[in-house]
Amino acid sequence: MHKVRHYTRLGGMRMLPILLLAFLLAAVGSSAVWAAGPKNPQAARAAKPGAKPKHVSRITPQIPKADRYQRNKVFLENADELIADESRSTEYQVLRGNVRFRRGDMYMFCDSAYYYDKTSSLDAFGHVHMTQADTLQVFADVMHYYGEDQVAQLRHNVRLENRSTTLLTDSLDYEITSNVGYYFNHGTIVDNKNNTELTSEFGRYELDTKQAEFTTNVHLISDQYEMNTNLLRYNTQTHIANIIDETVIVNDSNTIYTSNGWYNTSRDDATLYDRAQINARDGKTLVGDTVYYDRTRNYGEAYGNVILTDEVNSVILDGDYGYHDEASHYSYVTRRARAREFSQGDTLYMHADTLCTIMNDDSVRVLKAFRGVRFYRSDVQGVCDSLQLSEADSILNLYRNAVVWNGERQISGEEINIHMRDSTADWATLPNFGLMIEHVGEEYYDQLSGKKMKAYFENKEVRQLDVDGNVMAIMYPQENDSTYNKQVYAESSYMKLNLKAKQEIERLAMWPEVTGKVTPLYLLRKSNYYLPQFKWYEDRRPRKPEDIFEDSGLTP
Repeated sequence: MHKVRHYTRLGGMRMLPILLLAFLLAAVGSSAVWAAGPKNPQAARAAKPGAKPKHVSRITPQIPKADRYQRNKVFLENADELIADESRSTEYQVLRGNVRFRRGDMYMFCDSAYYYDKTSSLDAFGHVHMTQADTLQVFADVMHYYGEDQVAQLRHNVRLENRSTTLLTDSLDYEITSNVGYYFNHGTIVDNKNNTELTSEFGRYELDTKQAEFTTNVHLISDQYEMNTNLLRYNTQTHIANIIDETVIVNDSNTIYTSNGWYNTSRDDATLYDRAQINARDGKTLVGDTVYYDRTRNYGEAYGNVILTDEVNSVILDGDYGYHDEASHYSYVTRRARAREFSQGDTLYMHADTLCTIMNDDSVRVLKAFRGVRFYRSDVQGVCDSLQLSEADSILNLYRNAVVWNGERQISGEEINIHMRDSTADWATLPNFGLMIEHVGEEYYDQLSGKKMKAYFENKEVRQLDVDGNVMAIMYPQENDSTYNKQVYAESSYMKLNLKAKQEIERLAMWPEVTGKVTPLYLLRKSNYYLPQFKWYEDRRPRKPEDIFEDSGLTP
């Protein structure tokens, strides 16, 4: 077959020679067969099947005044060499050297291409470059553009630049009309403005909305934190990451576990839902139905079923609202607040309107409770207005209308201080008046009051009691037949009481002067059964852990 090789240079001021040459070729009359195309191994495939004419449709230069914004139309703007070979293909022509196409305001550049004029499709090879205005730049080794679908498939060393955002991948499908790109087989998005890098196996990026979705092995990295998940939505304009799957966020001060919420990577704060959890470096863990975290100011808030755990000090705080400041090591919970101290196995349960832990200037941790304090442990229960427990001296301080129960014994005063050793009461003081009452049977109560009291404990029982100032005592000695038939009343300035196991009196000493009397019960008036300050608060006593939330309302 007779072959004619034709070389055409397109564009600019060279239009007249090109038109003349096209006219001469048209006058030949017989079907022209063009020289063989390039030896590229991908030359055998077409980007999109088009019409199949009997002869090759020769490409003629586009008139400069032609409308470059025709729908779906791709125009050839320039090529150093145009080759067609009917024996090889009747659907495409080969372009080489400085190839440039145009589709509306989008330009496509490459070293060589197969051009399918009928379908406005093309295969581009070598230094592929797409550009649109000043907002989009795409680079690749290979591109297949399907005119009818308006989809560009870019392969190998793909780089998409959209203002301050760069996408790197080996496989990208780009929908021209919707400005949406899909990548697979791993990709990386770099947000240069926010200094973050996001990698995943699969991704979808909307250039108009700047919204992206990433799936499988998603890893978001910044100077301040790292985020790992399998499904994430991220906006490169707002820098907000929408969390919709199990996610771990790690920074230098804590680790966050969540599966629902959003993280503002620019402001470094987050609102998280569905039982999110923050594990702080200081050993505390914050969990809640909704958690707000501000890393810049180093604090977190939680709402709904809040649990604040301090494993280091064996304390759990819970309530409906919680707060933790990492810088000051200050935490508190409120709204049905509860504290649980479990250092020695026998858990102490405590309730108050507000419970908090702080670290003072000496780096000593302190637990505080305010308003309506009630606590329960198997060996001791109590109520008061406010409470403080210091890690340094292990003293539990109860303030205002304090009442403590131990077995059948009740101790009350304006202030009670209990020293703890290994989480067990060691001694207790009542510095501003104290009243101790023990129910011995029926309507009889042993009673003791004084200006100051100090009790010593052993095996969770009182072994010694010292009373200093204005000592007043009422006792009902038990007879050999376990009955009570008399009352002993005594007054003195000082008293010391020693008790054996099971709280039996071992020794009682009062000095320097003692006044009193012994009265048979049948001669005793009801009004003399009790000391003037006598009050029995059994109705307020927590009998089990759940009782710390219930109060009869009786005021000491």
